[in-house]
Amino acid sequence: MTDRVEDLLRDLAPQVLGVIVRRYHDFALGEDAVQEALLAAAVHWPEDGVPANPRGWLIQVAVRKMTDLLRSETARRRREEAVSHEPPPGGVSEQDDTLIVLFLCCHPALTPASAIALTLRAVGGLTTAEIANAFLVPEPTMAQRISRAKQTVKKAGSTFAMPGPDEWAARLRSVLHVLYLIFNEGYTSSVGGELHRTELSGEAIRLTRAVHAQLPEDGEVAGLLALMLLTDARRPARTGPRGELIPLEQQDRTLWDKALINEGVDLVMAAVARGAIGEYQLQASIAAIHDDALRAEDTDWPQILTMYGLLARMADNPVVALNRAIAAAMVHGPAAGLKLIDELEPRLPGHHRVAAARAHLYEKAGDVARAIEYYRAAAARTTSTPEQHYLLTRASRLSH
Repeated sequence: MTDRVEDLLRDLAPQVLGVIVRRYHDFALGEDAVQEALLAAAVHWPEDGVPANPRGWLIQVAVRKMTDLLRSETARRRREEAVSHEPPPGGVSEQDDTLIVLFLCCHPALTPASAIALTLRAVGGLTTAEIANAFLVPEPTMAQRISRAKQTVKKAGSTFAMPGPDEWAARLRSVLHVLYLIFNEGYTSSVGGELHRTELSGEAIRLTRAVHAQLPEDGEVAGLLALMLLTDARRPARTGPRGELIPLEQQDRTLWDKALINEGVDLVMAAVARGAIGEYQLQASIAAIHDDALRAEDTDWPQILTMYGLLARMADNPVVALNRAIAAAMVHGPAAGLKLIDELEPRLPGHHRVAAARAHLYEKAGDVARAIEYYRAAAARTTSTPEQHYLLTRASRLSH
């Protein structure tokens, strides 16, 4: 499948799903019908050419698939009668329902893992096999997860409409959180032999751009997009020729993507200027400070520490607390950071990032024995091969 066809299908997938669900009021069956339409397009379009009206083509095929699926349901006669009165696909509205579909996929009744899988399939247009491969699980396992997610949404009685004012903020927060998790898994994969899974981080950026296009005045949407861009800008410098991890302070900053940095900075500055500042805007501001430093030693750590303090008061997040501890160590010395890690460790018991942070700070403090101990402990706990190799290499270098 050509890149042009693949990009087009991913853009159209949530729009077509929105039309089908709005018409038939069945998200689970509608998602199956749209997936079959996307697969049909992936087979035919590269050979036959993209139709003049690709959206209409997909809707027409999805309607046929939906009719077939409805016929197999218990209420076949009633539903077939409803189908017979539907207007032809050419008469559908050009309304883009991508945001509504995202709200459905990120329903509060779903676990984050289920919401991620459903979002990637229904909104991202990825096949079940592609999602399973990205998360290193068997395809049947991922298929079951997606199926259960669709049934959960159905049982929750969700209607195909934007949430009301009373639940808007919480539902949008769920959407942004799922997109944030997808990006993080792509930027630093939690499992396997690759540090990056660009198909996931790229998809998270694409979907967040789509949300930002529909909600251009929302500061947190802009903040999340800025955070992704400012972080992804460093990706070219994060790995060496053999895929080994290169920490931030050792990266060749000339390799950073300046266009992404400029776009991210413009987004976060515009968002902050509007008034109320949220979590993603603060995280994006911290990322911008890192990206602004020409050398690691030029990093404005006091300002970063101040921002982490604000973020800690805004969000009771142990990962934020860990990052704040590292920032405190950079400003006030390793002992200050280790003290904060002692306080937060009960909230992240056994986490490899806590052990890795301890190792780094003990190394800075000159306590080589403890640094080696914690580098090895962190390596034993991580499920990422590049991270494990990096941590063991650090321990080995200190041992000699």
